[in-house]
This record gives sequence, structure tokens and C-alpha cells, in this order.
Amino acid sequence: MFRRRSQTPRDRKISTIIGKDTTINGQIEVGGSIRIDGCLNGDVRADGDVTVGDSGKLKASIYAANVAISGEIEGDIYAGNRLEIASTGKLCGNIKAATIHIEDGAVFRGLCEMLTDLEPPKLLPGEVYDEVSQGSTAGGNE
Repeated sequence: MFRRRSQTPRDRKISTIIGKDTTINGQIEVGGSIRIDGCLNGDVRADGDVTVGDSGKLKASIYAANVAISGEIEGDIYAGNRLEIASTGKLCGNIKAATIHIEDGAVFRGLCEMLTDLEPPKLLPGEVYDEVSQGSTAGGNE
């Protein structure tokens, strides 16, 4: 009768923290969850959750299970489960997520696509299927 509520990004343990006085240029890949309170120019890929604190400023695309935004992001978000934008959060970019929660006062500019279990997600701009990126060709000149 009652379904168990899935864990939100706040319920999970953070394994990596990018501090407030830190600036990173490049791609970050994390096996667990990450909290970003500093500045990042690049992409973030996490097996777990990504939390952007109040002081976090990102020009990045994020790919994670859950994403919680309290800071500022310019870039696309792919959250396989849940995306939360807090009242202090600002997102300028497109969203693909199964569940979205946007608090009063938050800013969101972009497009949103809700993911379902019945259909696979379409690719975000710039993504390429593995077969294509590994050089698989069909009907090419040989």
C-alpha cells in the first residue's frame, strides 16, 4: 500500500568535497557522491549524488543519480532519479530527470524532460552512443 520513499541527495553520505576556495577546470569523475562549494568549469560524472552548495558556481554538465542545487549552475543536468533546486539555487540549462523538485524562489531557465522506466532517455546535446564513439561504422567506404 505504501511505497518506500527513495533517498534524496541529503540522505546519502558524501565521499568527496570541493571546498569554497577551490577552482577546478576540467572533468570530475566520482565513484560515490560529491559536494561542490567552490567553482568548476567542466563536467561532473558521479555514480552517486552531486550536491552544489550555496557558494558553488559551475559552468558544467552534471550526470548523476541525484542532484541537489543550492548554488549556481550554467549547464545541462542528467539526474537518473531526482533533481532538487533549493530556493537559493539557479540553473540555466536543460534537465533530464525522473523526479524534479523546485522550491519557491529558485531560478530555472531551460527545457525539462521527465524520464520514465518505460522509455530510455534521449541523449543530451553532445552525447554519442558508445557504438558510434568506438568507431563502429555501417556502410562506410573501405
